[in-house]
Amino acid sequence: MSLHGRLMPRFQRLPVVTRLVLAVAITMSLVLAGAAGLVYWRVRTALDQQLNDDLTTCQRSLDRAVRNQAQLPPGPRCSLQQVLDAHGRVLNSSDSLRHQVLLTAAEVDSVARGATIRRDVGSLLPITSYPLRLQATRVTAGGHRRIVITAVRRGHRDEALRELLAQLAIASGLTLIAASYVGYRTARAALRPVERYRSGAATLADGTQHLRLDVPADRDDEITRLGHTLNHMLDRLEASAERERRFVADASHELRTPLTLMRAELDVALHRPRSAGELTETLRSVDAEVQRLIDLANALLDLEELGSTGHITRAPAHLADLLDAAVAPHLRTAEQTGRAVTVDTDRVIVDVDVRWLQPAIRNLVDNALRHGHGTVRVTATVHESVLSMCVTDEGPGFPPEFLPRAFNRFARAEPSRTSDGSGLGLAFVYAVATAHGGTAHAHNATQGAAVTLRLLC
Repeated sequence: MSLHGRLMPRFQRLPVVTRLVLAVAITMSLVLAGAAGLVYWRVRTALDQQLNDDLTTCQRSLDRAVRNQAQLPPGPRCSLQQVLDAHGRVLNSSDSLRHQVLLTAAEVDSVARGATIRRDVGSLLPITSYPLRLQATRVTAGGHRRIVITAVRRGHRDEALRELLAQLAIASGLTLIAASYVGYRTARAALRPVERYRSGAATLADGTQHLRLDVPADRDDEITRLGHTLNHMLDRLEASAERERRFVADASHELRTPLTLMRAELDVALHRPRSAGELTETLRSVDAEVQRLIDLANALLDLEELGSTGHITRAPAHLADLLDAAVAPHLRTAEQTGRAVTVDTDRVIVDVDVRWLQPAIRNLVDNALRHGHGTVRVTATVHESVLSMCVTDEGPGFPPEFLPRAFNRFARAEPSRTSDGSGLGLAFVYAVATAHGGTAHAHNATQGAAVTLRLLC
């Protein structure tokens, strides 16, 4: 495993504040190192240029003196001069050098063949006692080849660079400490609301009700928006929990009623001997309650499947055929009661999930036949990729107090829970409309109840 692969898991396990401070420190270290390197390079380049200019000036004076076969020219105090023959023997030299040769044998051979050598003697760090920069070239004087060497002392240049390095190190260190401290304080201040939100969420996990996070109203930054989002989530969680409590209570009541009736029928049947006809009637009653339980369970499972995933599979379908297939099971029932079901729709193709939409329409037609009067009308139109469907009857309409909760689970227009139906039909219709990216609306028309669906198709 690479070094990066070993370090990253350890880094990610550190607290967020520590990671932020480390990130700031590493970034600032790179920035300061780059800035210090640039400053050092610029200063060293300027000093080297000045040193090279002095060296070139001394070199030219020495070259002229050797060509003219004159004595060594007087140079600045920082310069040293030396003249060698082609074999490296010292012919003339500054007093401080005496007979010390500044070039190696290989360098002497190289310069004798016409090369120019420029190099430093001694190092910047560690400190050396006699640092020089020398330059050696070949000169022809009186028909003889001579090697002239000029050297300039680097003491002042090296001392300036060492002082610059020390100052840069101190300034960079202090800047890094200050940046890390500021980064630490900033990170702590920025994450303090997050810690407050975490504490609030932990309180909620302990069972506290109606908890909301304290979000400043005069700010609009990322942390504040996070607080508003968490409060919105808490609102939805509380509403969801309330719906679940109501659902459990309503479902328990809905299940208890048929089970109680079944138990009562069986107790009466077992209390004393019954004739075959009486037992048959009891079984028919029990069968009706069992069917009611099956319908209730199927409705709950459909709602759960549609609500938990919100997934539908759209496919092209003829709208007229879809509606005809949806109302077909109710035509005989309507005819037996002297009523009619009509369909008025455009001859268009819509992109919907027939598996869910057909039972939703059947629920609306069934409600209209059971609770309304007169003709049940199903109308549908398509405009700008929006399918509008409306199911109306000619009955008394919805009670006004029922309309705001018409699409709630187990909501009934009649207060009695023993009436026909589970109170899940309109809730299923609303779930189907929502899954299609649409809406459902219940209202009272001029001559009865009306439920309108608007779906994206």
